[in-house]
Order: sequence, then structure tokens, then C-alpha cells
Amino acid sequence: MVEALNRQINAEIYSAYLYLSMAAYFDSIGLKGFSNWMRVQWQEELMHAMKMFDFVSERGGRVKLYAVEEPPSDWGSPLAAFEHVYEHEVNVTKRIHELVELAMSEKDFATYNFLQWYVAEQVEEEASSLEIVEKLRLIGEDKRGLLFLDKELSLRQFTPAVE
Repeated sequence: MVEALNRQINAEIYSAYLYLSMAAYFDSIGLKGFSNWMRVQWQEELMHAMKMFDFVSERGGRVKLYAVEEPPSDWGSPLAAFEHVYEHEVNVTKRIHELVELAMSEKDFATYNFLQWYVAEQVEEEASSLEIVEKLRLIGEDKRGLLFLDKELSLRQFTPAVE
């Protein structure tokens, strides 16, 4: 279980790295609100990693950090970037579900209970990214719509999780 959690810590750090790369992409095309959304997502992913890091340590396990894969740096369009976000979050959800299954098979009820926060969080992660994908599809080539969405995304703020 500890090995699987350590791999997930790496995956959460990769997610943070991916979203920071996306922030740089959006900065490069002048969409500061989109960049802001990604920076907030970066902070959330780091929080997810540290929450798991602390849990492993509190349970007497040893955290092992692995090399973080280099993320892509260009997406071609805001829609392509957010489609990537949504697909990525669906994959993270799958990984979390696999951890839950492992915890149950090992009768590790503390880890099972701990992972329920991540299960709920992934519902939110998928919904928020899919909502933006749908908005971008509606906007299509309308630059005014894109700028309006950029302004909306600039309002997002990081809120640390409350337990």
C-alpha cells in the first residue's frame, strides 16, 4: 500500500507540474485568466500530494520520491489544453479508484477512509474541467467569448482543503 501511495504522490506532483506548464502556455498566448486557473490547479495538486505525503508518514510508512516526468508545453488551443485537463483528471480518478480497491483488498481501513476525500475531490475535478471544455466548445472561434471566459477564470482563488 505504501508503494502505491508513493506512486500516487508522484502522480499528484506530475499533475501540479502539468498545470504549471499549462499556466506558462496560457501566459505565452496572453490569456492570464486561464493561466490563473492553472496556477490555482497547480497549488491544489501540490496540496493533494502533501496530504498523501503526510498520511504515509503519519502511518509510519516511508515516503519515497520518484523522478517527475516532463509535461507537454504546447497545446495548440485553449480547448485542446482543457480537453487534456479533463482526460488527465479522468485518469487520476481511475488511479484513485485503484488505490481504493487495493486498500479494500488489503483490509487497510484507515487508508480506505483517507482515500474517500480523494474520491469526492475527483468528482469536483472532473466536473470543473469538463464545464470549461463545454464552454470553450460553445465559444468556438468567438474571440469575445474567449476573453469573457478568460476574465471569469481570472477570479478563481486557491482555497486550502478543510478537513
